[in-house]
Amino acid sequence: MTDSIFIGGADAEGTGTPNVAQELLLKIANRHGIVAGATGTGKTVTLQILAQGFSDAGVPVFCADVKGDLSGICVPGSKDHKLHDKLVSRAEKIGLENYEYKSSPTVFWDLFGENGHPVRTTISEMGPLLLSRLMGLTEAQEGVLTIAFEYADDNNLLLLDLKDLRKLLVHMSDKEIRAELSQEYGNVASSSLGAVQRNLLVLEREGADFFFGEPALELSDMMRTTTDGLGIVNVLDATRLINSPKLYSTFLLWLLSELFEQLPEVGDPEKPKLVFFFDEAHLLFDDAPDALLQKIEQVVRLIRSKGVGVFFVTQNPRDLPESVLAQLGNRIQHALRAYTPSERKGVRAAADSFRTNESFDTEEVITQLGVGEALVSTLDAKGAPSVVQWTVVRPPASRLGPATETERRQVQAASPVVGKYDTSIDRESAYEVLEAKEAKAAKQAEELAKKEAKAKAELEKKKKRTTSTRSRSRRMSSLEKAGNQAARTASREVVRYILRGIFGNLKR
Repeated sequence: MTDSIFIGGADAEGTGTPNVAQELLLKIANRHGIVAGATGTGKTVTLQILAQGFSDAGVPVFCADVKGDLSGICVPGSKDHKLHDKLVSRAEKIGLENYEYKSSPTVFWDLFGENGHPVRTTISEMGPLLLSRLMGLTEAQEGVLTIAFEYADDNNLLLLDLKDLRKLLVHMSDKEIRAELSQEYGNVASSSLGAVQRNLLVLEREGADFFFGEPALELSDMMRTTTDGLGIVNVLDATRLINSPKLYSTFLLWLLSELFEQLPEVGDPEKPKLVFFFDEAHLLFDDAPDALLQKIEQVVRLIRSKGVGVFFVTQNPRDLPESVLAQLGNRIQHALRAYTPSERKGVRAAADSFRTNESFDTEEVITQLGVGEALVSTLDAKGAPSVVQWTVVRPPASRLGPATETERRQVQAASPVVGKYDTSIDRESAYEVLEAKEAKAAKQAEELAKKEAKAKAELEKKKKRTTSTRSRSRRMSSLEKAGNQAARTASREVVRYILRGIFGNLKR
């Protein structure tokens, strides 16, 4: 095992040969990083190289495969590949000795369960903040959703999947229940409640019902190593998921937040406990409210002490807020295009983020980089950024391109978690509890209605038996009084059961 990852070679000594190694030290990999560049400049290959480098060093990796190309990491490269000669030539050019093809141990995941193990979490674990972002709720609607979560907690209602939340919202829409909630938790407007229900319907149509449920993902299953010490590369198949940008970004943010909340403090270990690659990172910050941006900034800032390194992959560094960008110490910048004033401004900003190299103009070079070339600056052992270097990125050892369906199935069959998540579990939760309470209340109401009808029938019989003299009397007999009293009592019981809702513990 080595203490660094070889990124590529640079002509750092002015010899005309890019043979000076550019490396990422494992001990500072939890200081986070960014891989940026325009489409088609080699970002995905760089991600693949880094992921395999961490795996070789015994570090588990999580990454999202947006285009399908990253799946090739589970298969070794081949001499029959059309770019074999160029890859070997590049390895020799940058001084990469003993270049050989090999794969990385891989586990495929998929929120929809089509191209990998299903990934699930519960509604309760997601929480109202991220769920509100996922549904695009306003502040008022988010408040109603937060009340729903509080109400569920107070009444021991498990929110596991979307049908649980849908049932709870229907329950809350009852006029009497809504009045009780408004008095105890704050105003619950029917319009806001209706908007939440409509947005929940949209969420279901986007396929989110696959994501919510049990068995929920155990983070330890994404932090495995093999028996020979290699870190497992967890590849999330996002080829379908990326069509729902909010679901994609919210899921990755949830996963990052879970890592932050569950992992213990480890300080600065010799190598990370896990490295997390966030592809298409701009989706995370698009239209994000201030509260969510603050949460993201907090997680990125503090999760390094949990031994987790986060690498954002995006087209332009400007896609990330300054507060987040300032925390990314390791930077790999592929080519950027500069056809408009706005794009030129972005190039200038990217160039200014590097430590100056006197041998070239960083701003100019960013637009001249070829495919597979990048400007690289990593942190040294003391945590200081190195001088930026014009780097030829190393060729990958695994396949350059996607794995076939047969290869993926073979990898899936050998997965260490095969069978654990493939079948969903639907245990008793809010939906079943509310259904049972409603059925019980309906049955009791029916019984009371029968008692009322019986009481009325008895009253009619007694009336018929009364004498004409007593029937002409204006004063009511004791029997009539008793009958009417019984009818009124039964009526009140029915109304009480209907209007008081299905929970007996609501305050009067």
